[in-house]
Amino acid sequence: MDLGLKDRVYVVTGATRGLGFASARELTADGARVVITGRDEKRVADAAAALGPNAVGAVADNADPAAAARLVATARERFGRFDGILISVGGPAPGVGADNTDEQWRTAFESVFLGAVRLARTAAAELGQGGVIGFVLSGSVHEPIPGLTISNGLRPGLAGFAKSLSVDLGPRGIRVVGLLPARIDTDRVRELDSLSGDAAASRAANEARIPLRRYGTDQEFGRAAAFLLSPAASYLTGVMLPVDGGARHGF
Repeated sequence: MDLGLKDRVYVVTGATRGLGFASARELTADGARVVITGRDEKRVADAAAALGPNAVGAVADNADPAAAARLVATARERFGRFDGILISVGGPAPGVGADNTDEQWRTAFESVFLGAVRLARTAAAELGQGGVIGFVLSGSVHEPIPGLTISNGLRPGLAGFAKSLSVDLGPRGIRVVGLLPARIDTDRVRELDSLSGDAAASRAANEARIPLRRYGTDQEFGRAAAFLLSPAASYLTGVMLPVDGGARHGF
């Protein structure tokens, strides 16, 4: 199946590793060109080099109000067009409600929530018919994840923003989609497993609750992201797609 990604240009934030990098990798593998971002200059350069000539790196923090316009401009300057954005950001600090500090909440709100809103708003103003705005969210949109109180508080609100945006932008032919990963085998998930004190036991318990009985791979997530961002998904908007091996049992 041809996803129609050849020569389309996307910005992928938080893409030096994990789910953002996996998404950028699958996009470029199908012929797209990407501007990837991260906060560390060396990691950005290394990730762009690993993706090859169809990728360019830009050091940017999602929380920076000036980042969004600069990234769209970079896409146009380097590749001559701008077709969409995938907004990904590292997960906020773990912890329970009684322990997370005001500063942790404030920092997470600026990067995870308000930064994503700014990026989406800027992209919406620059995109035309056939454009797409994607959000990497979390299974916590539907069900809180123990030990991730800040994420549980922010992700559902961002999903609500994305759904509202899909209604606003639909008449202009711009799609808005979300991906809801659960236990994808990334550094972040391995770190969360280790917080229990017995990472192997935590992973085994989590896998037992997943119908497919295993964690997903980053490639599996990246392929789902590439499809949703592609013209092949042209009649999908407002969708919140669980990428979780069936872990969400509700409809």
